[in-house]
Amino acid sequence: MRIWSRYRGRAGSIVLLVAASVVLLRPWEGAWLSDGGPQSAITLVTRVVDGDTLEARIGGEIEDVRLIGVDTPETVDPDNPVQCFGPRASRFSHRLLGGRRVRLVFGVERRDTYGRLLAYAYIGHRFVNAELVRRGLARTLSIPPNTLHRALFERLELAAGRAGRGLWGTCPA
Repeated sequence: MRIWSRYRGRAGSIVLLVAASVVLLRPWEGAWLSDGGPQSAITLVTRVVDGDTLEARIGGEIEDVRLIGVDTPETVDPDNPVQCFGPRASRFSHRLLGGRRVRLVFGVERRDTYGRLLAYAYIGHRFVNAELVRRGLARTLSIPPNTLHRALFERLELAAGRAGRGLWGTCPA
């Protein structure tokens, strides 16, 4: 009992220190649950494949992630040539996402036919999927049931097309 009374006044400080450590270290970030997974995860992008595809560490695993609602021109498809504006879209995604921590918000349908996770990506308040369309680096690609931001993407695509931004001012239709 003598030991407890000696540290009793410090117990609150110790609890506060442990709580702060847990919040700062955030061990739950990127956790992937076997029962269908979380709605979102903050994760590290380990590799950017091209403009709309990346690899991220989620729950200790490296997962392929396809950005929902957008389609950038191809750069890495072995069956197709590099498409107009594909390298620019890919460079943009590499600079923006490569090695960064991002928040992925998963779609209603979590995986595509290739087994990739389907997600919207955010860096802080910056909505990456929308930024690709706004800059004319991607076309919209709406595949139900993952259509939450379809109207936004269509408005951004229309504005980019009218302004001749990105692929809209460079590539043949």
